[in-house]
Amino acid sequence: MAGELAKRGFVEEALPHMEAVHRFALRLAAGDDDEAGDLVQETYLRAYRAWEGFQPGTNARAWLFTICRNVFLRSRERRGRAVEIPVDVDPEVEALAATAGVWEAMNADPERAFFDSFVDADVLREVDRLPEPYREAVVLVDLEGFSYDEAREMLSLPVGTVKSRLYRGRRLLQQALYAYALEMGYVRPEKRP
Repeated sequence: MAGELAKRGFVEEALPHMEAVHRFALRLAAGDDDEAGDLVQETYLRAYRAWEGFQPGTNARAWLFTICRNVFLRSRERRGRAVEIPVDVDPEVEALAATAGVWEAMNADPERAFFDSFVDADVLREVDRLPEPYREAVVLVDLEGFSYDEAREMLSLPVGTVKSRLYRGRRLLQQALYAYALEMGYVRPEKRP
């Protein structure tokens, strides 16, 4: 009975954030959709296994982003050193994964639609080109709307470091997107005497 209740809590609190976790994973993976899908799958598998340790009422989205980032960092460390070995998957986890697409369709993310109306592929491509530490800060704060303190906690960094990385990431984006902004008419060319 307690296991069923815990599983229901997972479906109610964790699955609604799947699209946001995928966006985050996509940015971590510098736009590689296959790698992002693997990150999301591993994130949700780990989250499901550790769900009993999650405190209901806390920020599930931040918790999932932290897991996703840790999975990403570990995969980078192991890349080239390990051979992938198939593992038997718990049938309940497999059933949850199978319903994820239905859940996403039922719970479309209006924030994502709003975000998509402003940010196009060229901008995201430049975000993906940012060095990883700056990209993480920009994605968490500017694209996903986390506070400095939430980003600090997820990245395990002092808040000053988060702000510094965010500043540098924004400056790099500003430089990279200046020509794009001119082309799209967002800024006017500077007149020189």
